[in-house]
Amino acid sequence: MKSSFRIATYNIHKCKGLDLQTSPLRIADVLREIDADIVALQEVVSVQNGAAKDDQARFIAGELGFDYRIGENRRHLGGLYGNVILSRFPIKETRNHDITVPGREPRGCLHADIQVNSNDYLHIYNIHLGTAFFERRKQAIRLLDAEILNRDHYAPRIMLGDFNEWTRGLASRLLKSHFRSADLREHLPRKRTYPGIFPFLHLDHIYYDNHLKIENAFVHRTRLALVASDHLPLVADFCLK
Repeated sequence: MKSSFRIATYNIHKCKGLDLQTSPLRIADVLREIDADIVALQEVVSVQNGAAKDDQARFIAGELGFDYRIGENRRHLGGLYGNVILSRFPIKETRNHDITVPGREPRGCLHADIQVNSNDYLHIYNIHLGTAFFERRKQAIRLLDAEILNRDHYAPRIMLGDFNEWTRGLASRLLKSHFRSADLREHLPRKRTYPGIFPFLHLDHIYYDNHLKIENAFVHRTRLALVASDHLPLVADFCLK
């Protein structure tokens, strides 16, 4: 019975790398390097009923042999655009919560209930917050309401994604009042994940509650990852208490 797992968050920038080439296969290869059990992707385009590489979520999941779900936030080039959760374990239920602030780009929080073994589940929340300070503040308040994070839950919770917050703003403070943070300073000197080739911003985060114990965390920095997207993947190993 598996009681430990690896999780990663990765903004894949529509699979467009720093060489301006769009390659879902390259993103899948980066994820193979990481070998995570659960992956939260942001900025994914999935044009259904088209070429395989244009349905990025389905293509990457197929390359890895994973279950997957899409949280559509808006349309892009005729396809779905938003967040995706990939899982080696069965995904039992999903909801995409609207956290859009009027007048700003549509945003969502993709929530998935994942069965990690015969007895244990996880609540996974994949988010990509807005770029404006007051936008993120409203989104953080929305996330903590009774419909999303503070509803009745029966399993440990992990919230992860691109928070677009390079300083400790209100969104970070609010979430840290309810969750623990995967503080990379405890595990390695490098904690910045954006931009990938010379990262100086810490935009990507993993938050978790007290039912989980973090064993390791790292930024995945390989030659392939440096080119595949403008972000680097953030990875954490957990065990169930």
